[in-house]
Formats: sequence, C-alpha cells, structure tokens
Amino acid sequence: MSDDLQTLIGKVRTQATGNNNRQQPNLTNTLGLDLVPPQARDLEEAVLGAMLLDKEAVATIIDILKPECFYVEGHQAVYQAMLDLFNKSQPIDLLTVTEQLRKNATIDQAGGSMGVSMLTRRVGASAHLEHHAHIIIEKHILRQLIQVSNLISREAFENTTDVFDLLNKAERELFVITERNINRKVRPINNLVHEALQRMEELRHKEDGLSGVPSGFTQLDRITAGWQKSDLIILAARPGMGKTSFVLSMARNVAVDFKRPVAIFSLEMPAVQLVNRLISGETGINLEKLRRGDMQEFEWIQLYQKIDPLTQAPIFIDDTPSINIFELRAKCRRMVMQHKVELIIIDYLQLMSGGQEGRNTNREQEISFISRSLKSIAKELEVPIIALSQLNRAVESRSGEKRPQLSDLRESGSIEQDADMVTFLYRPDYYEMNKDGGGAEQTGLTEVIISKHRNGSTGKVNIQFIAKFARFVDLDENELFVGVDPLLSGDGVVTMQSKGNGNILSTNGGNNLPPLPPDDEVPF
Repeated sequence: MSDDLQTLIGKVRTQATGNNNRQQPNLTNTLGLDLVPPQARDLEEAVLGAMLLDKEAVATIIDILKPECFYVEGHQAVYQAMLDLFNKSQPIDLLTVTEQLRKNATIDQAGGSMGVSMLTRRVGASAHLEHHAHIIIEKHILRQLIQVSNLISREAFENTTDVFDLLNKAERELFVITERNINRKVRPINNLVHEALQRMEELRHKEDGLSGVPSGFTQLDRITAGWQKSDLIILAARPGMGKTSFVLSMARNVAVDFKRPVAIFSLEMPAVQLVNRLISGETGINLEKLRRGDMQEFEWIQLYQKIDPLTQAPIFIDDTPSINIFELRAKCRRMVMQHKVELIIIDYLQLMSGGQEGRNTNREQEISFISRSLKSIAKELEVPIIALSQLNRAVESRSGEKRPQLSDLRESGSIEQDADMVTFLYRPDYYEMNKDGGGAEQTGLTEVIISKHRNGSTGKVNIQFIAKFARFVDLDENELFVGVDPLLSGDGVVTMQSKGNGNILSTNGGNNLPPLPPDDEVPF
C-alpha cells in the first residue's frame, strides 16, 4: 500500500471503548458522513476462539487470513501471536498465546489475559469456520476499497495532481488490492487427477489433438499442442523480421479458420495499418496497392469477394499508445468477460509502461514488473498471452549466423524467467544468408525457434513469409519436403528436410492462399 494511503489511514484512526481493544477507524467519506467501516467483529472472535480451542481450526485458517484482515486491532495482535507460535511449531492455546502476546508487547492491545480468554465465548460450528474466514476477508477488501476511494477522492477535490497521473494511481492501488487478495485455494490431488484425466479423455476424441489455441501453423502446433491457457509466450526478434506480420497472420488463422476470439493490443502501429495488412493477406492484393488505393478493376472485385471472412472474424484491436500494465489488465478482463477472448497479443512489451511513475525504479526493474504482471494476468484470466519483444544489438555483432539466443532478450533477464515459452523469429534472407547447400536462394524462409518451453519440448520449424502480402503461411510439404512427414526425434524436436531448390509455394493445392491474379500480378 502506498505511503499516501498509509498516512491517510493514520490520520483517521481513533481510540475504541471497551475491552482495551483498538478498532479500525470510522471513515469519513467525501459526503462528510461518519460511517462505521464494513466489519464482522463477532466472526473475528469466533474464528480466533476456535483457533484457541482446536488445533485443526488453526490448520484451516492459517493459510486463509492475514493479521491485517481483522478489523479490531486487538484481534490482529492475537492472530499475529498465533502465527508466531505456528511458525515455531509450538502449541496454540490460551496460555501460550497470552505469553506470546507479552513477548510481542501487545498484551494490553489484546485486552490482557481476560480479553484473550473471552474470545472463546463465541465459538461456533467448526464446519462453518472457513466460510466465516472468507466473510472476514470480504469485509477487509471493502475497507481497503473505501480507503483507496477516499484517497483518490481527496486528491481529485484538491485538484493538484495531473488527472492521468491520478488515474494511474487509482489503477495501481486497486491492482495491489487484487494481487494481495487473489484466491490461492489449495486443491486436493484426487480432484486434480480427475480433472487431468477428464481433459485427456476430451483430447482423445479431438481430431487435431490440440489442447490449446491453435496457431494455424501445422508444425508449430505439433510442438506446442496449441497456445496453452495461463501461459505467457514471448515472441522476440530484431526489427524487420516480421514479428507483427507473424502475430497478425496467426490472429487471422485463430479467428477466421477456428472462430476463436482474439484481442490485439498494438502499442506501435495504429489499428488501420494492422487492418491493411490483414486485408492484404486475406485477399492476395499487394499491400502497397492497398495503401495507395491504386488497384485495377479486377483487384477491386477480388477485394470485395475475399474480404467477407475477415469482416466476420472475432478480432478486437486496441491501439492505445504507451498503455500501462494496470490499464491493460482492466481491458483484458473486460474483453474476456464481454467477448470471450481466448488469445491476447501485445505488440510490443518494451513500449508498455509499468505505471510506477514517481517511484525510484530503473527501466530493467520496470520491464521485470511488466513481465511478472503479464504472467499474473494470463493466470488470472486463464488465457494465453503472446507478448512481442525486441532483442538487443548483440545479435547484429555476432559473427556467422545471427540466430537469436535467450541471452539476447532486451532490458531484462526476468522476461525469460517469467515466460512459459520463449520463441524467436529468424529470417536468413534478412542477413543475405538465404542460400541452401546447393546455392539456391530461399527467399522468405523463416525459422520459428522455440528456445524455452516450460511444459514441453523445444525445437525449430520453418514457415514462409510473403512480403508483398505481409503474411506468413505454412510451407507446402508436397513441394518443399522430401516426400515424407517431418521427422519427430525422441525429444520432440521437429526436424525439417528441405529440397531447397524446389518451388516454395504453388497454386495447385496444399495451401489456403487466394487465387492468383492474372498476368503480371502473379505474386510468387
């Protein structure tokens, strides 16, 4: 909680009467009303009393409540004494808790030994103990919300803070409340095993065998089994490799071919430019012609004939520049709730703000905070998040092949730590290294390198980049491969065998590109 918020709380604290217990203050809201904060004093006494009498109650409650969850400060002191005893593996009863309170110099705050013993008067049914604890948490969260709203209201009335800084502050404080009170309920192994087996049975009857969101790239999906729920996937490359075009092609596959909603947060490019790329890839019309509107009659006809699947696709684009992590989280939650979004794409991570302006943090710490928060959002919403990332210049200075490595991730090593998967894009022709063993050029051949895969194997797959359409597609196995399926080695790495000097793409089956335009407009 921020220093300003702590200061506000300190100003409004008052001395309570009876039993020498201090309770948290009445909060005067912006309407000038002196109101008693939400609290459940009777339930606090019941929970503490049960813990004094029953060691099983201690085991139930100790992982649910924190001292600050209690409204009465004397109850906070008693619970802290119980925590101290529990951490030292000592018994918890009236005598030991009273003695620990003396050691903590909080015995008077708890109302003396008589105050501690009186807690056992309200002990209820042990079966309801966990429910009582959750009510205490709910009241605690409500008090936190009131405190934050009072702080923000006061600064808004004073009108001395920039409105957008104040908005960021509000989002930051609310984010802290959510993070502190997120549900981390322990689940027994028998339930988890049953859930896992049920999921396996569902996959058994699926034709594609994918447990996650498909990318639409066949070989990539063989390694990943689709993008998995709650995963943070980092897609990194040097500028010019086609990161944006790759995720747009993937978003198109997910939304058009598989009818699954996708959210795209574009911090670098305006939405209309992204849509132009999508239209070019969908219709097979040169991107430069679309930008200029300089098309022949047959191309206008082709445009309107081919555009319909894209207009019906569940793709949602937000091009807010320099969005901070708190705004992103709120927007992601809204999109998942309203549009059932199953995949979130962020282009790109280094353009985000940590929303920690005014704090003494450097850029590396800010990027670390952003990557941790993205993982937290993915886990909370149970959707995969693909975040694009820049690589540092060490790639360019490397002699020989310039394939990226995990050490090339820019500005923070925590990106690698927080990510469930780290993938790189590498186009040899960008560095004029696009000739195969026979000397034939392989223009547009792109390697998708999976360098980290927390829950699966690593590997490399090849796809094709069609620059004039800003689109990535699968390689045509009938034309490019040696008449056999890609070989799957023991560790799950897909090994690609290439003819190299064969046609990379053709129009006679095996791909989903639009029909070729006549004459000089043949795209390959």
